[in-house]
Amino acid sequence: MSRNYVKLFFFIFLFILSCQKVPDIKEPFSITGASSADAKRLLPLFASDSASADISGKIFNGLTKYDKNLNIVGDLAENWKILKDGKEIIFFLKKGVKWHDGEEFTAEDVIFTYKAVTDKRNPTPYSSNYGPVREVKALDKYTVKVVYEKPFAPALESWGMGILPKHLLEGKEIFNSSLNRNPIGTGPFKFKEWITGQRLILEKNKSYFEGAPFFEKFITRIIPDPSTMFLELKFGGIDFMGLSPAQYKYYGQKSDFKRYFNVYRYPSFGYTYLGYNLRDPLFSEKKVRQAIAHAVNKKEIIEGVLLGYGSPSNGPFPPSSWAFNPEVKDFEFDPEKAEKILLEAGWIRGSDGILIKEGRKFSFTLLLNQGNESRLKTAQILKEQLKRVGIEVNIRVLEWQSFLELVNKRHFQAVLLGWSLSRDPDLYDIFHSSKTLPGEFNFVSYRNPEVDRLIEKAREILNREERKKLYWKIHSLITEDQPYCFLYVPDAIIAVNKRIKGIEPAVIGIWHNYIHWYVPKNRMEWYN
Repeated sequence: MSRNYVKLFFFIFLFILSCQKVPDIKEPFSITGASSADAKRLLPLFASDSASADISGKIFNGLTKYDKNLNIVGDLAENWKILKDGKEIIFFLKKGVKWHDGEEFTAEDVIFTYKAVTDKRNPTPYSSNYGPVREVKALDKYTVKVVYEKPFAPALESWGMGILPKHLLEGKEIFNSSLNRNPIGTGPFKFKEWITGQRLILEKNKSYFEGAPFFEKFITRIIPDPSTMFLELKFGGIDFMGLSPAQYKYYGQKSDFKRYFNVYRYPSFGYTYLGYNLRDPLFSEKKVRQAIAHAVNKKEIIEGVLLGYGSPSNGPFPPSSWAFNPEVKDFEFDPEKAEKILLEAGWIRGSDGILIKEGRKFSFTLLLNQGNESRLKTAQILKEQLKRVGIEVNIRVLEWQSFLELVNKRHFQAVLLGWSLSRDPDLYDIFHSSKTLPGEFNFVSYRNPEVDRLIEKAREILNREERKKLYWKIHSLITEDQPYCFLYVPDAIIAVNKRIKGIEPAVIGIWHNYIHWYVPKNRMEWYN
């Protein structure tokens, strides 16, 4: 194809993007979103990737959940009592809740879920949330008593994990159960159809205990390419999506776009990071990881990738977390210092400009998942920044499930990923040295006995101010160790078709009340 044709195609593409017609909505009383990756397993024990968790969370309920103001409230539990200085919790379950197949939810389902999540045959990353539990028993059909060995600060939040149906899973091999693809839950939406790599359809649960949601269906389409996803949003193929910084800056703030879409922007509760496989000799030395931190210009990344819609990350907590330590200083951008540290560690420049030590080049492959434009741009900038200090980075982009397979098996050197964090600052699953098995979240194999000790101690303290002191120490130690190069906290920027009403932005975001969103019957009211 000649250059002139390429330019013509490019300008036609820009023209299409700039034109905003009324979105052609095929199913106005259903809601359609998109995911860059397909789900893997939908049972809550194994829904550890975001694509699976987003769907699973609409099908299943936990005993507790967060409200819009970040208070823990009841979900399947009506209320609870905390006794013996936090060593006992008695949950009073809601009565009359039905599983999607019509069976009644009872205390037996809670006990079964506890046994399943703590069964070593089930490869779930969530087992540590229940490790301190000594006993779970039913006091009656609708009352569950949980006894802890010692006080456990994240206890109430931990019971937010989706409860499993005992009557369908008892005696079965849960990891390979057909319910991973055809789940039965208690949630506001019921499973209807899953066409791998194309779409996943849920339908409304008319018997939902909080009241039936408005939308007839909740549809998730698999669209790996963000530009295609944006075109689908503009023309009515999907109803909402997270905008990239470029999409927001160049299109999302224009009046013709805002005529048909509402855009919500707020700091995300998480961060993006460069994670190292600490078993790889390249990254086993702390000084080397610190040198990389000095070589990375986060300001350049935030401006170039996020267009300023984000802030630097310097550790395992975002600035909006109550556990964030404001006294922790980030590694300043100083390439000369980075080179000096690397030289002291024995790395010298080869004839091609790449560092070499004992015959091995400082060259590594950076894995990232397909469909995330911001991460790809981040990887490209990191490649150039590290090249300046003599480190060669090879970027490899993989389809999401292939990416997860390599990460879970520890077959990687470095990854570019992000954490969407729990509101409780417990870091046990991500940074404790016991959580390095396949499928668990400490896939970088980070080990620090002092961090382990502090994480364990912080779990046993119920007073927030006392816990905060420990997390400040943890923040400082992890930042010094640099198991990740903490990069940035991006803003969440979500565009939603304007016909959808009832959205209430809050501290926790916009999704807290999605079952109460609705579309007016009168089309004249859609884009007012």
